[in-house]
This record gives sequence, C-alpha cells and structure tokens, in this order.
Amino acid sequence: MDINVDEVLENGTMDELNKLKTWLFRENVRVASVSKELEQEKEQLEKEKEQFQRDMKAANQKLEMEKKRVKDDNLFFEKKLEILQNGFAQLDMDRRRLEKDRNRFEAQKEVYDQPVYGGVCRDVSVFFRGVKNPLALKKRYKDLIKIFHPDNVAGDKEIIQLINREYDSMKHSYDTGKWA
Repeated sequence: MDINVDEVLENGTMDELNKLKTWLFRENVRVASVSKELEQEKEQLEKEKEQFQRDMKAANQKLEMEKKRVKDDNLFFEKKLEILQNGFAQLDMDRRRLEKDRNRFEAQKEVYDQPVYGGVCRDVSVFFRGVKNPLALKKRYKDLIKIFHPDNVAGDKEIIQLINREYDSMKHSYDTGKWA
C-alpha cells in the first residue's frame, strides 16, 4: 500500500486513519515476524558456525595426527632402510672376506694335494722349503726329527725314513756343490 503517512495524519479522515492504523499494526506484526525469523536464522547460523568450527577443529586435529603418523612412518621406514643398507654392506664385506679366504684356501690346497702316505705327505721336500744353506738344513733336520721321532706322540717311522732320505740327498747336494 502506497500511503503518505504524514498527509493522512494531517488531513486524513477517521476512516483513513483507521486504515493507516490497521496497516501500521499489520506492518508492525509483519516486521516483528520477520525480525523473529531473522533472529531464528541468526541463531541457526550461529549454531551452524559453532558446529562448523568444531568440525574444522576436529578435522585439523585429525590432519595433524595423520601428519605425525606419516612423519613417524617415514622415520621408521628410514631406520629400516638404514638397517637393511648396513646389513647389505656387512653381507658384501663378508662375501669379500669369504672370497679372499677361499682364494687363500685354494692356494694352500695345492700344498696339501700332494700324494699322501699313511695320512702324511710323502713329498717331504715340503719340510725343507726355504732352506738355503747347510746350517739351516741341519737345524731343520733336527727340528723334524724331534717332531716325527717314533717315540713321540706324532711320531712315524716311515716319515722319519723319508726325512732321512731327503736330508741325505740335500746334504750330498751341498757337499758336492750342486745346490742351486
């Protein structure tokens, strides 16, 4: 309704004043109703805002917990990886050491692969390796006799005979000057 309120109040009839009064009453009721609706919507928005803030806070806490869990998982994974890398490095070192030992064993195996008689090497020249002069020959011979004499625990009559033959042969070589 398009009513000029000031004009009706000054020049209006009683009927117009009653209509204005009714209109004002209705308008007042409508404004109160709209105001009440707006107040309810404001309360609803406040509740939704609070709920949203609680939800955001919970989501942020959950996100922080997930970040911490991921960080812990990464640290745990890095520690496992370091342990594995150290284990592989140790295995590699062990493999190299084992290869070195195997090569050394193969080199020594040639010495032990000599023909054996009675569990002992028949090539007694091994006992006299490194002997370069008659004095060293005599000392080595005495040491071998002490070890392999038949009266000793490790003694063997056949080995003593082989040692004596080798000693005589080498002594003869020194005496005749055929030693090279």
